[in-house]
Amino acid sequence: MRTLILAVVYLFIFFFANAQLQPGFDKDEYKALLAVTAQFSNDSSAMRLHAPDGYKMLYRSPVMGLDNCWDLWATNNGIPIISIRGTTGREISWMENFYAAMVPATGELTLSSTQKFLYHLAESPKAAVHAGWLIGMASLSKDMLNKIDSCYKKGNKDFYIVGHSQGGAIAYLFTAYLHGLQQQNLLPADIRFKTYCSAAPKPGNLYFAYDYESYTQLGWAYNVVNAADWVPETPFSVQTVDDFTTVNPFTHIQPILKKTRWPKKWILKCVYRKLTRPAKKARKNYIKYLGNYVAKTIQKALPGFMPPKYFNGSDYVRTGNIISLVPKKDYYERFPEDNKLIFRNHLPAAYLYLTDQLK
Repeated sequence: MRTLILAVVYLFIFFFANAQLQPGFDKDEYKALLAVTAQFSNDSSAMRLHAPDGYKMLYRSPVMGLDNCWDLWATNNGIPIISIRGTTGREISWMENFYAAMVPATGELTLSSTQKFLYHLAESPKAAVHAGWLIGMASLSKDMLNKIDSCYKKGNKDFYIVGHSQGGAIAYLFTAYLHGLQQQNLLPADIRFKTYCSAAPKPGNLYFAYDYESYTQLGWAYNVVNAADWVPETPFSVQTVDDFTTVNPFTHIQPILKKTRWPKKWILKCVYRKLTRPAKKARKNYIKYLGNYVAKTIQKALPGFMPPKYFNGSDYVRTGNIISLVPKKDYYERFPEDNKLIFRNHLPAAYLYLTDQLK
C-alpha cells in the first residue's frame, strides 16, 4: 500500500512539474502576463504594474529594427514567456505604426543590403498584413527564434507570447510566423505556443484573420480589448468590392447592368459608381500616404531597406478570439474621460482594473 501511495505522489509531482499549457482564456494567466509585458514601462507612479511573484526576467534584447525590443521571462513553474515591447516615445516607433500600407502575408522583405527576411504568415494569396509591424516582427524574429531553440534544447516545449499595444500587433504576426515555420518543418511541431495580445490594433485583412483563426480559435490565442480604448480600432479600414471572396455578386455586376433597360441601367450605373469609387480612391490614397511617403522615413532609419510591393487593399479587421472588457460607471469614476489624456484607457493599469471585473 505504501508503495502504491508513493507512486501516486510521484506521478502527481511529475504531472504538475511538467504541466503543459491549457487552451482557453484564463483571467489570472492574462493578468500575470500583462504585468510581465508592462515591465518595459519606466512609469514610477502608483499606476505601474509590478512583476508577478516568482516570475524571472532571463533576457532583454538589444533595440532592433524600428526601436523594437523583447524580453524573455519565465513563469514560477518555468514556462518561457516571449514579451514584446509596444510603441515607445521615439518618432521612428510611431512611424512603424503609421507605415500602414498592406503587404502580402507571404513573401520577402529586404531589411538591409545584407538582410532578407522570408516569411509565410497565411495560406491564402489574398491575405495581407501591416507593413510596419511586419518589419518590427522581422527585426526581432531571429533573436527570438534563437532563444526558443535554446529553451527547447533544455526541455521547454510550451511558450507564452505576449505584447501590449504595438507589441500585441507584433505578437499576432510572430504567432503566424511560427505556425508557418512549423508547417514547413522548420520548427519542431511539438512546441506549443499560447498568445495573449493585449490592446492590440488590427494586424491584417480578413483573409489573414481567417487563416490565423483556423489554428488558434480553440483557445490558443486572444486579444484583450478595452471598449473605451481607441487603439484596437486602428488602423483605418477601407473595404472595396475587390476585397470580397472570389465568388460574389459584385464580380458580375457589369454584365447584369448591361442587360438592364434604359433609363434604369443608367441610374444603376451612376449609383454603383458613386458607391464604389470613393472607397477605391481612399484605398489609393492609403497606399500613397501610409505606404510610399512613410517608407521614405523608414529607409532613413533602416539603411538599405527596400519598400516592398504593396497589396492592393486596406481592409483591416479584428482578428482572433476577442475578450471584450466593457467599462461601467465605476471604471469612468476611476479613469475619467479626458481628451488631453488620450492613452488613459490604453494603459495596462486600465486593462488590469477591467480584467479584475471579469467573473
